[in-house]
Amino acid sequence: MPPLLHLDQYPHTWTVQLLSGPPLIAPSRQYTYPMSIAGEEDALARGALYLLVRPAPGEPAFLATCALGYRDPSMPTGVYATPNPSQLCAVAGGYAYLIDPTNPTQSTHIDQRPVTAVLPTQDLLLFAGFHTIQAWGNAGLAWTTQRLTWDGITLGEATNGVLHGTGWNMRTDKEVPFEIDLKTGTHTGGGF
Repeated sequence: MPPLLHLDQYPHTWTVQLLSGPPLIAPSRQYTYPMSIAGEEDALARGALYLLVRPAPGEPAFLATCALGYRDPSMPTGVYATPNPSQLCAVAGGYAYLIDPTNPTQSTHIDQRPVTAVLPTQDLLLFAGFHTIQAWGNAGLAWTTQRLTWDGITLGEATNGVLHGTGWNMRTDKEVPFEIDLKTGTHTGGGF
């Protein structure tokens, strides 16, 4: 699946252009993500998501090279606006990077790995993994759920401050519904 832009949920101060590869003439400012993480020295060998990011109108753009977490096409890849208008989220093959376009050396490689689904809600950007969900808000990490499932989360709708979804229960071999309070990250139900 080609990378997608998901920019309508939250206001933002930056613009981004998806590139099919590194540009022939690159801008003078270039940043590679993840930045110096043990065990990720060869991350770019799996491929990358290339972004031309402009922090604000009239400001010079920079190249963001975001290493793929996995080559599996089922892992999400795209760019998301976040609840923080001066931050963008690049998801590359299941790795999620929160980047400050005005200071690209300030980035967070979120520890939900892999990210299997991304869901914007009113005040939070949710990152589902195989067992848990992390929520990031305007001020950073808001919460991480307890384990919801033995393996695999399906996100449903977020209504009235509650996220609905399902998770697999190994003992019954069935999908079991759960509900998460979006303010606290506490849940009821689930397959674990």
